[in-house]
Amino acid sequence: MRLETARMDLFRRLWEARKLILVVMIPMSLLPLPLIHPSSESSCAYVLIVTAVYWVSEAVPLGAAALVPAFLYPLFGVLKSSEVASEYFKDTTLLLMGVICLAASIEKWNLHKRIALRMVMIAGAKPGMLVLGFMCCTVFLSMWLSNTSTTAMVMPIAEAVLQQLIYTGIADSHNDSDTVETQEYESEKEENLNKNQLELLYCKESCEKPELCILSEEANGLTLKPSLGPDLPMQTNGYLPQAAIDIPVSKKPKIRRDSLYPTMRDHMICKCLSLSITYAATIGGLITITGTSTNLIFAEQFNNRYPEAKVINFGTWFIFSLPIALIMLVLTWLWLHCLFLGCNFRETCSWSKKCKTTREILSEKRIHEEYQRLGPISYPEVVTGLFFILMTLLWFTREPGFVPGWTSLFEKKGYRTDATISVLLGFLLFLIPARKPWPSAFSSKRKGEDDEQDKEDPLAPMITWKDFLRLMPWEIVILVGGGYALAAGCKVSGLSMWIGRQLEPMNGLPPWAVTLLACLLVSAVTEFASNPATLTVFLPILSALSETLQINPLHTLIPTTMCVSFGVMLPVGNPPNAIVFSYGHLQISDMVKAGFGVNLIGVLVVMLAITTWGVPLFQLNEFPTWAVMRNVTGNL
Repeated sequence: MRLETARMDLFRRLWEARKLILVVMIPMSLLPLPLIHPSSESSCAYVLIVTAVYWVSEAVPLGAAALVPAFLYPLFGVLKSSEVASEYFKDTTLLLMGVICLAASIEKWNLHKRIALRMVMIAGAKPGMLVLGFMCCTVFLSMWLSNTSTTAMVMPIAEAVLQQLIYTGIADSHNDSDTVETQEYESEKEENLNKNQLELLYCKESCEKPELCILSEEANGLTLKPSLGPDLPMQTNGYLPQAAIDIPVSKKPKIRRDSLYPTMRDHMICKCLSLSITYAATIGGLITITGTSTNLIFAEQFNNRYPEAKVINFGTWFIFSLPIALIMLVLTWLWLHCLFLGCNFRETCSWSKKCKTTREILSEKRIHEEYQRLGPISYPEVVTGLFFILMTLLWFTREPGFVPGWTSLFEKKGYRTDATISVLLGFLLFLIPARKPWPSAFSSKRKGEDDEQDKEDPLAPMITWKDFLRLMPWEIVILVGGGYALAAGCKVSGLSMWIGRQLEPMNGLPPWAVTLLACLLVSAVTEFASNPATLTVFLPILSALSETLQINPLHTLIPTTMCVSFGVMLPVGNPPNAIVFSYGHLQISDMVKAGFGVNLIGVLVVMLAITTWGVPLFQLNEFPTWAVMRNVTGNL
């Protein structure tokens, strides 16, 4: 017995130290690779494998694992220390810093919350339209904010609405007894009272027990509904005028006493809305080049590997990815609706005001109350909105392609990028005061807020350095830098060309088949590994493969970059999944079932895009000259 206890204790200690064992054993077990075959390729492969294992296993933090090339490359003679250090800070880092400045201003002044609540108010409180409304506002916000920040911001708003649904949900939506009908329907129902209904006539003078008129639904599980004519007003003091009260005998609400949710229908709504937010954040992150870190990793690695290719910028990426996001948004909403809410779209998506349930009325009231708490739009919100629009317009018009952009006004070409605009406007947010420079007698002030502002510096800027630091994802910056360092090492050592030669047997496959295999592979790997780490490992390999097979690299790299974001089947797939799962409405089986469908939808839509409108946009039918030049340079 003692021996078995000691053995179990040993296993427990080993399990607790598994990450430390992995950190030590992986480099030691792979060390013969560069020692037995002392070459630049084997040394670079050693560093690449060690870093990739650390990333996939998360034995050490992602940012710390990204520093492995910084000391192993110089030790093995692959790159100089100064050359490795220069890879950790690139143009995309400045682009991200400028976007984070704008995101800090948006969150500080609650512009994101105003946008979200307004869009939900437009959609209404019908379950289907409510889900679609939250998805639309989440997609829009995720275009400019990180997926994690967007989910963390929208989910509390959705949770408040869900709690209102749970609080008021006594019967499921199929029970028509809690439906507020029009006066015509009420008068028609009065004429058709059948034998199963009990008609009670109360008069204000003769009622001995008026409390019988205000029976609680929770007390007896029955739905008590006064059927009032159009001329009889509703009394609010406990007495009812002469009226018929319907008490259904046969149908009773199926109240779940052993659950937090009044009905199974309520639980399905909670699941559907929770999952829709994380999926919408993922979809929105695809639209812009700054929407998610994987887009930035692709843009920087592509521009570093193919400096002569002037095809990837904010405008071209937006034109390509916006239809993908819109199609995915509609199909994902339909999939979630059919999976959790059923296929009766007329019931759950009607905008008609003739028929609304009690929970829908109260939910709309709750959303309106939340919006009213924000007060009138403030001066900082206006400034932030103008900066948001200005940054977008300047990005679009820098080099639109079909007409000369504003960069053509400068004599020297190629000096100004999207990062230039981002950093300039982000810098101005540190200078512009957050208070109006002129007094306004007509502007309404928020209670408490202006009192605090009077005590503060009147020239306080829109954002402070603390606001910036609170949102700046330095771990992602270092992670992206580690990916650039790995790519530089693969290029200098010749490892990427060696990998490409090993993949020559795939020459017989058509381009669409190669792309599909790559998309399915990264979609599976990213379910268990972080998205940035997965993409950083696969991009150099797929670039070499495309050059070897004489395929336009964009034909494989763009779909792979998008599909790496589809790790939506498990809570560990990405941070938005974990945030949504933490609210307790979901089980692992729910995420796997719904996520598999979303993953499949994403891969199919991306493949549709790359074989249709992506072909003329990026000239995918031909092997470009900039890829030929890169191939020749690599061989030399």
